Amino acid sequence: MKLDRAAWKPYFEEMTRLLEGRQVYVEAASLSLGDQVQVEWAPLRGITYDPKNDLFEVLLDELDHLIRHPKDVHVGYGDSGVEAIEIVDGDDTQQIIRLRAPLELPAPGGTD
Repeated sequence: MKLDRAAWKPYFEEMTRLLEGRQVYVEAASLSLGDQVQVEWAPLRGITYDPKNDLFEVLLDELDHLIRHPKDVHVGYGDSGVEAIEIVDGDDTQQIIRLRAPLELPAPGGTD
């Protein structure tokens, strides 16, 4: 499900409260990079979007993963809730955040 840009900040503010401490796997994928693992199953502290700097920050215990100038955000829902988040950055690199255990969260109203 694609999120509207106007929904990014409030959606991730709500999601961050529910995600804290969950294990995530973060990878970046593009034609020029291939697939590169950024983080393998680390505890998540949160995901925030800063509209002023046009920046997503994936906060982990030992690393802050920055995603600059995001163009699209997709949230992957399975039977048990949110399973993955894909953020496409300004260079068309897919930043994929997978949750080890799905997060039970209803789909937001601000989608297209």
